[in-house]
Amino acid sequence: MNWSTVHEAVRIVESGHRVFAQGACATPTALLQALVERGHELHNVEIVHLHTYGPTPYTDQEWAGHFSLRALFVAENTRAAVNAGRASYTPIFLSDVPALFARGKELAVDVAFIQVSPPDAHGYCSLGPSVDATRAAVDAATHVVALVNPRVPRTHGDSFVHVSRIEHAVKWDEPLYEVESKQPDAAQMRIGQHIAELVEDGATLQLGIGAIPDAVLAALSDRRDLGIHSEMFSDGVLDLVERGVITGARKAKDRGKIVASFVVGSRRLLDFINDNPMVELHPSDYTNNSHVIRQFEHMVAINSAIQVDLTGQVCAESLGARLYSGVGGQMDFLRGAALAPHGRPIIALPATARVASSMMSSTQAAQASAPTLGALELEPIDGQISRITPLLTPGSAVTTSRAHVHYVVTEHGIAALHGRDLAERARSLIGIAAPQFREQLERAAATLHLI
Repeated sequence: MNWSTVHEAVRIVESGHRVFAQGACATPTALLQALVERGHELHNVEIVHLHTYGPTPYTDQEWAGHFSLRALFVAENTRAAVNAGRASYTPIFLSDVPALFARGKELAVDVAFIQVSPPDAHGYCSLGPSVDATRAAVDAATHVVALVNPRVPRTHGDSFVHVSRIEHAVKWDEPLYEVESKQPDAAQMRIGQHIAELVEDGATLQLGIGAIPDAVLAALSDRRDLGIHSEMFSDGVLDLVERGVITGARKAKDRGKIVASFVVGSRRLLDFINDNPMVELHPSDYTNNSHVIRQFEHMVAINSAIQVDLTGQVCAESLGARLYSGVGGQMDFLRGAALAPHGRPIIALPATARVASSMMSSTQAAQASAPTLGALELEPIDGQISRITPLLTPGSAVTTSRAHVHYVVTEHGIAALHGRDLAERARSLIGIAAPQFREQLERAAATLHLI
């Protein structure tokens, strides 16, 4: 391992290289910025990553021909570039991403940019809060460049990198990215309470970041021996760990452990996972492997959506044709939970969205420009539109097929769709739509000959 300055370290990148960047809270922004600073020397450098935080100057138009981004998930900081055509998006299950790097056929990695903890007495650094696909990229990369930062938590699991694997190391001491939780609103709290009805003592949970997962956790304070096996988790789990609700004592695998591939949250969360044997971070081809997931007898997978149509099709990644996020691990966990003996795959979403929001105004515009919708287009009511829709907005990606959907939950209740025909599905979904939209939805369902 050679100690270098950040600018010396990035000189290992050459024209035509593919550079992988670790993501989430551990995004190595200093390396990416230093690379862009020498951009005029480089041509056709492809940067590839999942969900990152911080600036993404390599997506600016001025660097066309010098840098390109291949996003494996569309985050807020890359959304504009992807939708403007300045960056590309690869739809892929999170469980499949490590194999892209490991095989070296689809996405051979020339240089991996990572951020790690200082080495221990045996020379091992930790990837900290982001193992996901980083493990495979580090193992497969020709060159590895690392920020070595004492603020990176030392995580257990498959997170360790020996100093001999790091070609250039940069001494770094800056805070990692932190994400503070938002307090759930009344509708989100009701969604959490409905989902809690589906969670038994001893269940294993998969959940993400945001107000709805936090609302679910807040409604589970009277449960016992819950476990976590998830693509990721956030601050919401901490209170239940401290109360003794989350113990993992009944998990079929990794008993007593909280298992994920990455974490996103506050400094409190990063401190919690630091050298904590209860928490293990593993690559996403383990955490998101449906064969592993199905082994948890009472597996409850909770995932979000942008829209659900009256037959149960789920869009969770785009607003019409406008990309918003990515495939991620939704299908990995919904299918894994469906295969578990008493599994419960859940799609959760608020019944409405405000027309004024940038997210839903895009959807409404797409609906308005689609002349074939006719009577199937729902009219906004009091500045709101329904997320339960007759049809998905034209151009929308189907993230989860209707055959994979079991439960859909809004603040108005639970729709159990598995094994139901189209008429039963439509009636169930109309029953959990916002009341003010149910008449319009019924008319649309009749037009579609669903009821």
